[in-house]
Amino acid sequence: MSTSLSQRPPIVTHASLPMVPTMARLIDRVQETSNTFTCRLEFVDPEAAARFRFYPGQFNMVYLFGVGEAAISISSDPDDLSSIQHTIRHVGSVTFAVSRLEVGDVLGIRGPFGSNWPLEACRGRDVLLVAGGIGIAPLRPAIYQILKHREQYGRLILLYGVRSPKDMIYREEVEAWSKRRDFQVMCTVDYPDPQWIGPVGVVTSLMRRVRLDSARTSVLVCGPRVMNREAAHSFLSHHVPEEHIFVSLERNMRCGIGQCGHCQYGPKFVCKDGPVFSYDSVRTMFSKEEV
Repeated sequence: MSTSLSQRPPIVTHASLPMVPTMARLIDRVQETSNTFTCRLEFVDPEAAARFRFYPGQFNMVYLFGVGEAAISISSDPDDLSSIQHTIRHVGSVTFAVSRLEVGDVLGIRGPFGSNWPLEACRGRDVLLVAGGIGIAPLRPAIYQILKHREQYGRLILLYGVRSPKDMIYREEVEAWSKRRDFQVMCTVDYPDPQWIGPVGVVTSLMRRVRLDSARTSVLVCGPRVMNREAAHSFLSHHVPEEHIFVSLERNMRCGIGQCGHCQYGPKFVCKDGPVFSYDSVRTMFSKEEV
């Protein structure tokens, strides 16, 4: 039986008109890598700010006037609503234009949209997180929540892979997490530099270093599509129940509410039914290259 992922807060930005953006102001930005940055936003309207809630794994549609909009995962702490954080890699016209904004500039926000990481269903279980590249951004709010309620979960493990050491985001946080006695963090790179002393190889190669109690482990995976598939199949081979393997999928989302069809995934829509899916809910499509 699939774990329910339907819990979600209401759309804050004009609930009756979900396609209308609410204004937000850029109040800070951190350059994570050469092409990735984290922006911190606050709503211009205090009432919108007071209403805004989200669950780990959800996303907003970030709208830049005269350019377009893009679906971006929320990467901040769900319990700290003084601002909203989005970690963005500029790979297209919208994200590149957002990267050119300065503090004080205004953009539009629609959301939050989508399903979330099922942290309630993970309580009392070991939690293994697998992140590839910027895939750690949608997992970051889940990490905040688990650490805040650490006694309610079993072992906590993060496997994080990047192309090279300079491509690691949230470096200071990752280092702080790795120093905790109750959080096992393992990082790997595809292309090491002379200073790198950790593992080398794709993130899925780290799975051989982890001993699992498969029956009581929940797995949360977010990264490139090939990594998602390989990680999910690897954990299935280790007998992790398929209803406790969760993947966050990335598709070309335009509306956020399942109306435009751009993110259709078989009979589902990633924006409305996802982006977080349990493996058993998408198993028939997950292994098909063309879907």
